[in-house]
Amino acid sequence: MYKEACLVLFLRFQTNPGTLDMINFSPGPSEIYFTVQDHLKKAFRDGIPSLSHRSKSFEDIFSETTTGLRQLLDIPDGFHIVFVSSATEVWERSIQNLVQEKSFHLVNGAFSKKFYEISKQLQRKAEKIEVADGSGFQMVTVPPGQELIGVTHNETSTGVSMPPSFIRHLGAQNPGSLLVVDAVSSLPYPSFDYGRLDSVYFSVQKGFGLPAGLGVWIYNQRCVDRAMALHAGGQCIGSYNSLLNLTAFANKNQTPQTPNVLGIYLLGKVVQDFLRRGITTLRRETEYKAAVLYQALDKRTDIRPFVTNPEHRSQTVITVDCGSQLEPLTSYLTAKGFFPGEGYGGYKNTHLRIANFPAHSKEQFEALADAIAGFH
Repeated sequence: MYKEACLVLFLRFQTNPGTLDMINFSPGPSEIYFTVQDHLKKAFRDGIPSLSHRSKSFEDIFSETTTGLRQLLDIPDGFHIVFVSSATEVWERSIQNLVQEKSFHLVNGAFSKKFYEISKQLQRKAEKIEVADGSGFQMVTVPPGQELIGVTHNETSTGVSMPPSFIRHLGAQNPGSLLVVDAVSSLPYPSFDYGRLDSVYFSVQKGFGLPAGLGVWIYNQRCVDRAMALHAGGQCIGSYNSLLNLTAFANKNQTPQTPNVLGIYLLGKVVQDFLRRGITTLRRETEYKAAVLYQALDKRTDIRPFVTNPEHRSQTVITVDCGSQLEPLTSYLTAKGFFPGEGYGGYKNTHLRIANFPAHSKEQFEALADAIAGFH
């Protein structure tokens, strides 16, 4: 049914491209932020897509983007910011560069589980604590000797989120381990205590409203020191995109290889747009939009939030358990101009996922909530 909805979207565009006004609520790639089109036009006028990554102009773009990210996300000076192909790449780079033997993973969905599985594939002694899909964690005891703890702040597959206070407590209780946080589908919304974690990473095609093809990896000096120690001990930590190589080039506002120059440029521009709106405003609007939609869903009995505990409900990816109503609800929403994301993996036939990012307005969410309230 979801593929049929996509076909309807395509046919409507082919028939009447000037009047199509679909709102993309897929959790990624998601709705493009409204300023991106103008930034793209300027980028092409200025020759950004063909800019040399060894030029002073690119170094300025790199610096502007990382400086803006530090300000927007309140990242301390002791943290490095580098660019990779995607957040998925960070899974592999983290294990290669930070783990000699043991990693520990909190698993409550498909993406947190994939991080654990990559550690196993790289022949580390990975352990996990796993709860049912749609559930969060209460108390976690990490076994001794873990070099890395992998945490997914916002599980995109199921719409479960960990409170930043939980992550802060986990870091405080395990100071000997490197705490690595997946914030792929939540940033820029959450406010993290960087004094209690060591690494955060995300991709730009979700909360930052950009085309896919760029990942951002943020890590502290403890990670650099760990990679140096492993490398000195003879462990292979990668080649061009080893953490040490990424760091050395980032210190010069460069990248080891030819990067997604246009993506880095656009990220810097959107970050400036976010700064003008204000991070406090963005966070309040995110909470307002989530509350509007959850309230509409909580009033129904046939479709409901998949995550039952309000404390663990994501503010940025609202997952709807539609049951037998999936096909009629998808058709109904598509006809009204709302393009929801399909369920992930084994939930494709029962779930819809609704992204709540800065690219989505309060008015769009109010209209979506009204549409859900009127569905019958």
